[in-house]
Amino acid sequence: SKDIMMVFQSFDQLFPWYTVLGNLTYAMKKAGLFRTLAERKECARSYLSMAGLSGFENAYPHALSGGMKQRVGIARAYTANPEILLMDEPCSAIDPTSVSKVEDLMAELAPEMTIIIVTHSMQQAARISDYTAFFLQEVAGEPATLIEYGQTDAIFTSPVDSRTEDYITGRFG
Repeated sequence: SKDIMMVFQSFDQLFPWYTVLGNLTYAMKKAGLFRTLAERKECARSYLSMAGLSGFENAYPHALSGGMKQRVGIARAYTANPEILLMDEPCSAIDPTSVSKVEDLMAELAPEMTIIIVTHSMQQAARISDYTAFFLQEVAGEPATLIEYGQTDAIFTSPVDSRTEDYITGRFG
């Protein structure tokens, strides 16, 4: 469904045989957006600009840094104008400067859609989330259990469950 789009943790989410611009216009075509290639290109360029990637539209994915690939992936998902954007560890394998750029892009998109981020970085959750859910996986292979959910400020300043506090303070995890 184009109501929900996903940005994966891995950088192989982009088609290597398409340029950056081609990755976005292909996604728009598959989603049935815009009738002409010219319209798709115009829209894609605006999304690339928003993602801080103007000037890279003719680059191929192999020539981009990990952070740039993540921002292309986010821009591509955004082209479908989803209600919900799911992101799996969007910053786990990129440098701090790229993390900042990806977080800035997420903040820019947040007023327009719900963004759900799976992250092990409590610092990132504290910086960018309105609400935080803390899950614990007791045994490998078993489903995770929801331990606590609430407004991010409350979770980080006065967690209800001692396991949440232990994780936040680094006593385990």
